[in-house]
Amino acid sequence: MAFSPKRIVIIGSNGAIGKAFVSYFAKYMPSITLYALARKLPTAPIEGVQYHALDYLDEQQIKSVAESIHLLGSIDLVIVATGMLHDGKTKPEKSLNEITSSNLVKLFEVNTIIPTLMAKYFVPKLSRENKSVFAVLSARVGSIVDNRKGGWYAYRASKSALNMIIKCTAIESNRTHKHSIVIGLHPGTVTSELSEPFVKNINQANLFSPEESVYKLISVIENLESLDTGKCFAWDGQEILP
Repeated sequence: MAFSPKRIVIIGSNGAIGKAFVSYFAKYMPSITLYALARKLPTAPIEGVQYHALDYLDEQQIKSVAESIHLLGSIDLVIVATGMLHDGKTKPEKSLNEITSSNLVKLFEVNTIIPTLMAKYFVPKLSRENKSVFAVLSARVGSIVDNRKGGWYAYRASKSALNMIIKCTAIESNRTHKHSIVIGLHPGTVTSELSEPFVKNINQANLFSPEESVYKLISVIENLESLDTGKCFAWDGQEILP
């Protein structure tokens, strides 16, 4: 099914990958209507992009923004590019002894709850007449089948839970939006603040700039078919098992 989105929403547009998505669409698809949502407005906005400041946990605000965008027409593509592996206080756990309730709550809030709230308010706004896509950044480490090293308890679990949300949303959405595709995307290991502490021993051939990752992910999105809904795909188009 051909895919030529005319109205695109990027959520998390100030992050490394989100910003790269905005730059790509603004440069290569200038005729589209592009909305960029983030907690704060950018210091260097791109001309033609419609920016909105959004509190990711404020449901009323999310609902209001989704409805205001939808008033001008259905949405063809939504990309949720939010996510968290660590910050100044939260670090990936190497063992059970390092798990804390606060870290679990924080990672689930960012990696599972926020994308779920975005799905709640934006999936119903997808086009009913044409192919539409709701894509969320997930991670290969969220796969239970692929977990051979253990560790990273909160991050793995939050992404695994996200993949279940994606599956449930895909099933429900298909009942009313027959052409909708709801998926998770694994961007690979991308040079960013999120990955910086963990890339020292990674082969440079397996390390992408945000722009390189986005080019690959857009190719995956363009080639999606209806039967792909509910699944999770890596940057190379390979399906990641649950």
